[in-house]
Amino acid sequence: MALLNEEILQNVTEMLSDMPNAVKLVIFTKSKDCEYCPQIVQLAEEVAAVSDKVTVETHNFDAAQDEAAALNIEMAPAIAILGEKDYGLRFYGIPSGYEFSTLLHGIQKASVGISDLDESTQAFLGSLKKPVHLQVFVTPTCPYCPRAAVLAYEMATESDLVHAEVVESMEFQELATEFNVMGVPLSIVNGKERVEGAAPPEMIVKAIKAALA
Repeated sequence: MALLNEEILQNVTEMLSDMPNAVKLVIFTKSKDCEYCPQIVQLAEEVAAVSDKVTVETHNFDAAQDEAAALNIEMAPAIAILGEKDYGLRFYGIPSGYEFSTLLHGIQKASVGISDLDESTQAFLGSLKKPVHLQVFVTPTCPYCPRAAVLAYEMATESDLVHAEVVESMEFQELATEFNVMGVPLSIVNGKERVEGAAPPEMIVKAIKAALA
């Protein structure tokens, strides 16, 4: 049974119709303890079916450690969204509900390779000298989460030093507990600075500055 109905497929087709460059979704699944792994692969394949610019590659995380390490994938299920180069866009878990739009925006960003950030944010990211690890904890039922997730993807697209991971907190409860995720969206910068809610770029910039200080 298809996961996406005809109306959604039409919207996806329109959204991805003007992609300038090809995008590959590299998916890492697990044989055990991965309730949504089959659906993640199916969802990606249904998206890829509407655009000749999108392809899907799947790996078993436990059997493909070299491939996972090359993409800085440390847990599964995971999706690496790759354009002409690796912009550091990752999604951990199933991009369902509101988070389906995050996946689509990630595909668009990886295809275009240019962010829509304001000039001051671009200038700051262009001045980075140290790597920045952005983790955005989300849930599929949170209407505000895509805004925080897409902002992280924008920043990763803008700077080679920014790596953006969107994490579905219900599927990665141990990690969510480690970071004391009480509500979503929650953005974590370099494992220490926290920004709650769908914050504007200047708040994430402030957290990055604090994390790098």
